[in-house]
Amino acid sequence: MSKAIVIGGSRGMGKAISDSLSSIGYDVVATSKKELDTSDLQSVKNFIQNQKETDILVLNTGGPPAKEFHSVSEEDWKHYHNQLFLGFCLILQKLTIKDGGYIFLISSSVIKEPNPKLVISSAYRSAFTSVFKILSKDYAARNISCINIAPGPINTDRTRELIENVQEYEKTLPMKRLGEPKEIGNFVKSIVENDIKYLSGVVINFDGANSNFVF
Repeated sequence: MSKAIVIGGSRGMGKAISDSLSSIGYDVVATSKKELDTSDLQSVKNFIQNQKETDILVLNTGGPPAKEFHSVSEEDWKHYHNQLFLGFCLILQKLTIKDGGYIFLISSSVIKEPNPKLVISSAYRSAFTSVFKILSKDYAARNISCINIAPGPINTDRTRELIENVQEYEKTLPMKRLGEPKEIGNFVKSIVENDIKYLSGVVINFDGANSNFVF
């Protein structure tokens, strides 16, 4: 049986992806924060020792609190440097993705439109996106597809933490609703199930036409 590892796979978008991959026969290792905390480098190293290889890897983690630049502490920078950047780098350096596999990065729309109220997320998600783009060329030689999914407003606990009145916010969106986690799960499933390989090194803006950027 083919294997998938979904980091942050116990709730929200991660769980939706885990469920979708399970539905097409993958043996899914869906981690919670207790099992793998990417802000804790020892937790990352322990995980890598136990999980040597996989067919599919989903890099997903929760986001930092809403803070503007001058309110970010030194400890905040260190913590989220590990959680959003260094932890993922260590996993990609040590974990083997089998030939013909997939790596999905669940990033954020802030990599395209940096948000001054989400400065930590904007900084580190953008930084790792650059690393992921560079690595996609190396992985392509082994027929491994790297797809960066950049969600906008999705119906998750994270969105409710950041937005005070979700119902009013939904009225401002082009589709008048939040995206559903299962839509992202079904997208990942369709890529894998249909063996779509040439879509690699790309960013998929999953935001219901909410963004203003062209590229």
